[in-house]
Formats: sequence, C-alpha cells, structure tokens
Amino acid sequence: MSANMEKLNILMCGTGEYTTGWTGSGASKSDKKIGVVGLTCFDLRRLGKVDKLGMAGVSGGKFPAIREHLAQNIGNVYKDMDLSFDNYPEVEKSDPEAYKSAMDKMKPGEAVIIFTPDSTHFPIAKYAIERKLHVLVTKPATQLLSHHIELIELAEKNGVVCFVEHHKRFDPVYSDAKARAQTLGEFNFFNAWMSQPKSQLETFRAWAGKDSDISYYLSSHHIDICCWILQDLAIPTRVTASAAAGIATSEPYNCVPQTEDTITLLVDWQSIKSPKHRGTGVYTASWTAPLKAGVHSAQHWYYMGEKGDIAVDQAHRGYDSTFDETGKMWYNPFYMKYSPSESGHFDGQRGYGYISIEKFIDAARAVNAGLAKPEEFDGHGLPTIKNTVLTTAILNAGRISLDEKRSVNIVQKGDVWALE
Repeated sequence: MSANMEKLNILMCGTGEYTTGWTGSGASKSDKKIGVVGLTCFDLRRLGKVDKLGMAGVSGGKFPAIREHLAQNIGNVYKDMDLSFDNYPEVEKSDPEAYKSAMDKMKPGEAVIIFTPDSTHFPIAKYAIERKLHVLVTKPATQLLSHHIELIELAEKNGVVCFVEHHKRFDPVYSDAKARAQTLGEFNFFNAWMSQPKSQLETFRAWAGKDSDISYYLSSHHIDICCWILQDLAIPTRVTASAAAGIATSEPYNCVPQTEDTITLLVDWQSIKSPKHRGTGVYTASWTAPLKAGVHSAQHWYYMGEKGDIAVDQAHRGYDSTFDETGKMWYNPFYMKYSPSESGHFDGQRGYGYISIEKFIDAARAVNAGLAKPEEFDGHGLPTIKNTVLTTAILNAGRISLDEKRSVNIVQKGDVWALE
C-alpha cells in the first residue's frame, strides 16, 4: 500500500517538552528528555513516510538551542537521523502567530501536529483545517464543547483527517482492558487517578491556572479511555466537580491565585440499552504529587461492570531501578523506548507514543492517495475528533461546575451534544 502513497510534509506547532524535549532552561527533567513528536517524525522520515518538516513556536530565539539539543541527544545517539526542519518565526523574531505564516506556505493534504498550551489548540487547529491540512491535536482537543463540535464540522466540510493524540488508546494494556470490559455487562463504576510531581508546576507556570487546569491537561487521558470503553454502552448525563488548592499558589511555585492542585470530576452515566442501569465515574488529576515518587505519572484506574472488574496500574510495570542519589525509579519503555537498536538506530517504533503519531500519518497519507475517506476512521475506534466529543463535554462541564459551584448536565439535542 505504501508504494502508492506520497511522503507527508508536516508542520509541528509547539517547540516544548513533548515536541523536542527542550523546556527553555535545558532538557526536560521528565521521562520525555528528547521529546516524542520531533523524534517520531525524524524517524518516520528515515523510514520513508515523512518528507519535509517545519516547527512553529512563539520565540525564534529558542531555535539555536533546540537544534543543538536535538543534534546532541538525537543526532549523536541514533544513526541516519536527518534533523533538518524549517523554523517559524525566524531566529531573531518573536511571533505568537508564526504558525499562520508557516501554514500559508503549505499545500492542501499536508499535515499539522499541534502540541501547544490547551487554550491555543482550537484557533491553530481551525486555521489548519480551513486550509485543508490534516490535523493531529494533543489532548484536550479543545476546552469548549462548542469549539470541538466546530472542528468536527470543519473537518467534514474540508475532507481532512483530524485526530486527537489520545495515545493511551494505543497502550496494549488499555486496549486489551477495553476489550475485556465489553464482556462485563452493564457499566457500574470507574475510578481513575493520575498525577504528576510538583516540579511540573515549574515547567507549566506560564499557563497553569491561567489558561488551563490539571483536569483538562491530565484527566483527559482517563476520561477518554472511559468514554472509549463505554462508547456503545452508556452516555454521560451529569458532571459535578470538586477541587483542592493551596500548594500550587504557594512558594516556590507561585502559580496564579485561581490555580487548583487536584481536581475530581464525579460523572453520572446512563446505560444506552437498559433504563434501570446507571453508572458512576470518578476522575481525579493532580500536579502536586510528591517529588520523588519514582514515576513521572502515577496512573491507576479501576472498572467495575455487572459481571466483573478490571484494575490497571500503569505506573509500575514490574521494571524498576534504584540509584544512590535519587532512589527508586519505575520505567515505561512501552510508551517510548529511547535505547538504540543493535544497529544503532532509533528502536522505539513499537512504543504507543510513537504508534499514536504514526497512525495519524498513515491515515493522512491514505486519504491523500485516495485509498480511504476521513470518515472511515470514525468506525475504527481511533481517537478522531468525532469519536472524542464526549471527553471534551465532560471536561468542559467539569470546568463550569468548578467555576459556578453547581452540577452541569450533558444533553443530546438531535445529533449534537450540549451542556446545561
């Protein structure tokens, strides 16, 4: 199939931790020290799926340091990596809308991958889709349900692929657990916990609490998994949110006064097939977890159905090390494997962080070659913009619930979801 498919040109929007592993003050201290998006795109170029690459940020002054970081940590580590890319804006300029001049040079059918602060996802994705560019946007797709619905309509109108980068769907444990959950009858209870250490508040201080919150940023993972599991089983009807606060706003983090530490969403689910069956979902996320827990993201969830339950701990995968200076660390090479292959090449093609990006690139190339239509991917359980609408509905309802101190109903009006 790939013989008939042209290589894809890609613009990466966002130059931070997830794209390059560079945080402005040096390499990220998280588990993504050399990034995910850039590394995957460079490798897919080596493998013949990708051609020209661009990178759009706000400050052109960062690019020399980013290029040096990539050369040192990718070019010097893996064989045959072409690290060339066009940068927007130019090195001596600063421009929060540099992505526009980059996209204005692109042709319909090329692709955009968006890893920027949550509040910018919608305008960037909209600009791209209106230019008939395929889009992969990180989670949360948008902060407002109305914006998410607008992207669904724009993608359909312009005939492009729009995926949300919910990489947890490609984790073999999560996808296997989803299949097993289908055998457990009616849904009863789901509980998810996800946290990152307080040090993340330093990485995210520029936008934490101002432009987004930890529920949008982190709970979006497990809310999407729950929505995916329940896709044909149940629908969310009401969201009630509660938040803890006081750590992020104190020394040394000094986030803006409205920043929450830990957010919990309580969600009522109604069975689609059985009026008498209701379920409860509890989704908690925090960025004020302890600093030396040995994992970057603590992540656990529990699913109980009518005929059984499933418990998943994705923070501890039976693989750990202990260091004199830092203590115990648990590893997750299933997400991104950074150690090189026997031949010295990048060897992470089976990681679900990589697969998530490759699936989008394969879909965009297939549509460009006339081998698939964008709407076909909605039926594959992939995180398309259409398949992820309830994730945004729950997150948006949670934010309203916190701000207005009330429960928020999720309702369906015809084919369209709305909040009340």
